Amino acid sequence: MSKYYLGVDLGSTTSKAVIINDKDEIIGRGITNTRANYSVAADIARDEAIYNARFSVLKKKLEAEMKVNPEYNKYINDLESVFQYEQFKVKLDRLGEELLKTCGTFFKEEERRNEILNHLRNIRRAFKPKIKHDYLYNDLGSKNQFFRDIVSEKYNEEVNKLGIGLFEPLMTVWDKSISPAENERVMFDFKELVHKAMEELEVKYKNLPDTNAGDVSVNFDAEMNLLKGNFDHVSETLREHIDEIADLEFNIENMTGTGYGRALLPFPQECIRSEILCHAFGAHAVFPNTRTVLDIGGQDTKAIQVDKYGLVTSFQMNDRCAAGCGRYLGYIADEMSISLNELGPMAMEAEKEVTICSTCTVFAGAELRELTNLGEKRADILGGLHKAIIMRAMSLIARSGGVFNEFTFTGGVARNQAVIKYLTQLVKENYGDNITINIHTDSIFMGALGGAMFARRNLSDNMPTDKAVHEVA
Repeated sequence: MSKYYLGVDLGSTTSKAVIINDKDEIIGRGITNTRANYSVAADIARDEAIYNARFSVLKKKLEAEMKVNPEYNKYINDLESVFQYEQFKVKLDRLGEELLKTCGTFFKEEERRNEILNHLRNIRRAFKPKIKHDYLYNDLGSKNQFFRDIVSEKYNEEVNKLGIGLFEPLMTVWDKSISPAENERVMFDFKELVHKAMEELEVKYKNLPDTNAGDVSVNFDAEMNLLKGNFDHVSETLREHIDEIADLEFNIENMTGTGYGRALLPFPQECIRSEILCHAFGAHAVFPNTRTVLDIGGQDTKAIQVDKYGLVTSFQMNDRCAAGCGRYLGYIADEMSISLNELGPMAMEAEKEVTICSTCTVFAGAELRELTNLGEKRADILGGLHKAIIMRAMSLIARSGGVFNEFTFTGGVARNQAVIKYLTQLVKENYGDNITINIHTDSIFMGALGGAMFARRNLSDNMPTDKAVHEVA
């Protein structure tokens, strides 16, 4: 029986889980918003990692056959996307129930309540097909977006089409409903759900438009065209392998918990590690020449120096407030009534960087409104804000010992294009053009990866005590 190792990074805004095998290969990733319930978030992240691991094991098992039959690879990737959509549908129905429940208790006047209820139903009917299309045809599942962010973006679009008088009541209902729906752990039967996904794929492939008939709304690749007219054979050929993976037991040999909320994990004390150690170890595993690590998470920022083994030699962190971290960016997005995913692209459109006096979350809203009233463009404000975040991080890096080749950026904020832009710019300006800057698609999972690797090695490395000085924000 194969042995697997689990790392859980229980962050303040997101919780991540990684499963590795005995060769340190990542076979499963899971992520969810943490929000109000740390325990449930850790369970959801672990469940998602196991679902993902089943698809990874399936691909590994069929690796040789997929080289000969590339349509197998396309089918399995499509199957995972549709599987995620089937999960999404259940959560969306749960959110719908919560929205109606909130509306029923919040609005006492029957006429007003019925009006809002009607709009809520229309909004859901409008965006549900769009999200399904994105899962089935635009690979939405692989983009690691959160349920909240996917629905929020579509919900906001529909609300903004309505009269200004409906904005506040509809957004109030949303704010009161999303957390209860999002923080509920739903136990899915993998085999049942994957069979539903196979049925959905059959409908998709039967209805593929003719690519020779002119313009179509879907971009087809060679693998998709191979599936066209051949999906029955592919589906039946793979069904036995899929059922075998569905019945596979994942034996978690050891586990390690880390992150901002690690003390709340139901793990033995000897299975808990500092997030500084885990981010350093994870970054070094992916980039063995890493000597400097910057982790910008939801609640704090850490500048870490590591040795050739990936063990921490010194660090600096701002652990007194969330200024310039993920929670701060989330607050800015809320103030601007946009999704967190829109912040980076909007900041990339900046023609200049407006000077930001403070990155303090408490005063962020007031400063944003003041700058907007002075006529500054939102993109330019965001450009200045993102640059201020990185300037703050650069101060931590300098105090930790500077940048040594190679430099690796980890944490959820590493997904933000504008943060990457200003980080690259300032590192090059301060430490030279020859610095290698590593940003990986798994940057947000580095802490969980490091935790899983500590679990596999059963290491009990300690933090340095003589070189680490914490910054007071």
